[in-house]
Amino acid sequence: MWIQVFKSKIHRATVTEANLNYVGSITIDEALMEAAGMIEGEKVQIVNNNNGERLETYIIKGERDSGTICLNGAAARKAEVGDTIIVISYAMMTPDEARNFKPLTVFPDRDNKITA
Repeated sequence: MWIQVFKSKIHRATVTEANLNYVGSITIDEALMEAAGMIEGEKVQIVNNNNGERLETYIIKGERDSGTICLNGAAARKAEVGDTIIVISYAMMTPDEARNFKPLTVFPDRDNKITA
């Protein structure tokens, strides 16, 4: 049996752009992705702390150390520049794997630079 568990998150990132005229997804600074163990194309859940919106999308790799957090396409309607979001990834594991798995949490500052 497989279960879906919390793998990693980027906790309290700041939305830097909302681009409605794009195919879709979220663009994330490559350094943040790497620190959180996330990869391009990975499915993620976005939680907006400002308005309570939740959505699922996939990651597009942004320029390293740019601080970019850009909601694209329809997702751009779910947040405004300056909103605080949480980007959460999940993984499928056996219950035994999940018991010993340690998820990653990245804490960016207001400019989306890694602090812890």
